[in-house]
Amino acid sequence: MSYIPLPLPDRVQLSPEASLQQVQAFRDYMRRRHSVRDFSPDPVDRAVIEACIETAGTAPSGANQQPWHFVAISDPAMKARVREAAEEEERAFYAGGGGDEWLTALEPVGTGPEKPHLTTAPWLIVIFAQRYGLDDGQRHKHYYVPESVGIACGMLISAIHHAGLVTLEHTPNPMKFLNQMCERPENEKPVMILPVGLPSAAATVPAAAKRKKPLSEIMSVF
Repeated sequence: MSYIPLPLPDRVQLSPEASLQQVQAFRDYMRRRHSVRDFSPDPVDRAVIEACIETAGTAPSGANQQPWHFVAISDPAMKARVREAAEEEERAFYAGGGGDEWLTALEPVGTGPEKPHLTTAPWLIVIFAQRYGLDDGQRHKHYYVPESVGIACGMLISAIHHAGLVTLEHTPNPMKFLNQMCERPENEKPVMILPVGLPSAAATVPAAAKRKKPLSEIMSVF
């Protein structure tokens, strides 16, 4: 494919005042995003999930190779299979496989091997990273795969919040069982499961999760 420059199709520039107002409003809205483990079983329309994934698909990627695939699951039986396999891995992790330091770091978050959110949430989105591409059986290299998929995940989580829904970043390790379950090829690696839905009436978040580093600790200016 040859390089063909196109005039910038969309311009969203604002005045300095409007720019500051918009980004501050977005910052304040994103501060209301929380990782939630307590989901309501209330259904979420498939069109909403599709729009969220379409948003993630607009993310920038190395050489525009878009090395990702998203599997959306609402089937209760399949969600139960995902939960069963994930909890098997989690039990090994919390039994000592994760190491003392990691398990200690998780204590303020209040996590454990039981993952009821994987069956309660109306949707699971499994994110796969394509380690290399396949075109007509020919293998070709993908570039900046972790970075590209990470950006897409961030945009997906933001879109889910923008839709008025909640999610939880779940990363059982290893997750190889998801390839067979989701009928995905060997060149793809599952990196995250996002349960998506509405929070339950009794939903909580760990107090530790509200402690965010101040700007002075995360930004340097030269």
